Amino acid sequence: MAAQRDPHFLRRFAANITKCKPSCIDTITDKSLTPPLSRATTPFMLRTRAPLLLAPLLLVLGCEEPPPAPTATPSASIATAKAPPAAPTPAPSAVASATDKPASVADKPEWITAQHVLVAYKGAKNAPASVKRSKDEAKKRAEEVAAKAKAGEDFTALVKEYSDDAATLDRLGSVGKFKPENMVKPFSDAAFALKVDATSDPVESPFGFHVIKRNQ
Repeated sequence: MAAQRDPHFLRRFAANITKCKPSCIDTITDKSLTPPLSRATTPFMLRTRAPLLLAPLLLVLGCEEPPPAPTATPSASIATAKAPPAAPTPAPSAVASATDKPASVADKPEWITAQHVLVAYKGAKNAPASVKRSKDEAKKRAEEVAAKAKAGEDFTALVKEYSDDAATLDRLGSVGKFKPENMVKPFSDAAFALKVDATSDPVESPFGFHVIKRNQ
């Protein structure tokens, strides 16, 4: 039926009846049972018969089941993929332990190699018996060596000319590969503080004054 295919058919039909002309009503009602109407009584009959004709239609409309509400579907903006959990934040103590160390400590190598010129003085530890210079004279001699080395003179030649360390003369002043604990502290501190190929100022130890060049 048209009413089943179009749920609004009956409503439109009822609305059209209230607007139709008397001739339209005559086609709906049974003329054999209805006496002729005058022009004066036709509008009155139209108003009185229209509710009677509409009553069955309104009853049908009232019994109609309302159309089911559309099922809500999640919108594209809501149905999104679940975001991955945020990466855990490192504990403050771990960050502090990694960043609070001075750069000089973090970059300090485990070992280095170096050469040195030792200028001994009379009374210094293991000083050769032939050394008669005083401590002040030894310091001035070491300062002269350091100045020449920093000016670009060959360090090996300075070792041959100035060094009093008999143990390293044959090795051109090389003390080899060593860790900080292998040398006396003033020597190790000065040597490990140098950049590769740099030369130190005179460094005093119990053996005299050292001028150190870091090789590696």
